[in-house]
Amino acid sequence: MNPTTKKDLSGPIDMHVHLVGNGTGGTGCWINVTGWHRPLAKMMLRHIGLPSSAMTGDLDGLYVARLLELVRASSLSAVVILAQDDVHDESGKVMPGVGSFYVPNDYVLSLAKKHPEFLPAVSIHPARPDAIEELDRCLAAGAVMMKCLPNCQNFNCSDKRLTKFWERMAEAKLPLLAHTGGEHTLPVVRPDYADPRLLTLPLECGVTVIAAHSGTKSGLTDPEYFHIFAEMTTRFPNLYGDSSAFNVPLRGRHVGQCIKEPLASRILHGSDFPVPVNGLWAWMRGFISWANYRKAQNNPNIIERDYQLKLAMGFAPESFTTISKLLRWP
Repeated sequence: MNPTTKKDLSGPIDMHVHLVGNGTGGTGCWINVTGWHRPLAKMMLRHIGLPSSAMTGDLDGLYVARLLELVRASSLSAVVILAQDDVHDESGKVMPGVGSFYVPNDYVLSLAKKHPEFLPAVSIHPARPDAIEELDRCLAAGAVMMKCLPNCQNFNCSDKRLTKFWERMAEAKLPLLAHTGGEHTLPVVRPDYADPRLLTLPLECGVTVIAAHSGTKSGLTDPEYFHIFAEMTTRFPNLYGDSSAFNVPLRGRHVGQCIKEPLASRILHGSDFPVPVNGLWAWMRGFISWANYRKAQNNPNIIERDYQLKLAMGFAPESFTTISKLLRWP
């Protein structure tokens, strides 16, 4: 089966799943977490069922094997796996030692060819001198989406110098998944680039844009962009948001608005795997019953747990399948 054949993917899809690796097996991945990010990374590994020792072991192989195990035991048809490009400066040069992890485009593309459960989202810093060439190469290799973290990778999506890159994406009908809102699991270079208003240029160029986390805050002191994101959906029919990391303490505060129109049809399902999934916050806010909280929490499969919690919150079935209409199918 061709992993990028649309007819095979009619069920729920998790469109926000991270890959990480340390380069074992020649994957080209690297990870460099320091300070308080290091125990956080080990905690996330334990949360998905891997030992913290995997950080210095065969992280690449163990991580992919565990992810496949979880997806195959879940209600999902597939997951979109995300590459991660380097941090670059405004001239497009790599900034050594600034990023905390790297996942090559070729790695996610090759995994998707091997496993029909995986759909490849590439990551390209649009200020790279070879950005459009790399985009065309990835399109030819089967990319279904492009992922970026402007606040961590250091670029303003509305910089006019990036216009040709966004126009090429629009021409190819390749959707963009762009981080919005606060971020505390990765080093942030430009916090102000998390503002969804900076997605205006790619939207105006005709790119289908998905605002990861729907502009929600991650930490108590983060700016709250959710209402800005929600207002933008009334002006841009090509703007969507996702529900990734809504089962952590703060991001899920706006579920009540996300499950009602006019916003409900613009919210897509994403887990932000391997970010922890705990339904306690949804129960405390009255979004789910105690019985649903306990049922989901007793499920060790966090891919499935996140899916079941969002069903219990009231996200419509279309929230889990609309992404199949937006992805680029080679």
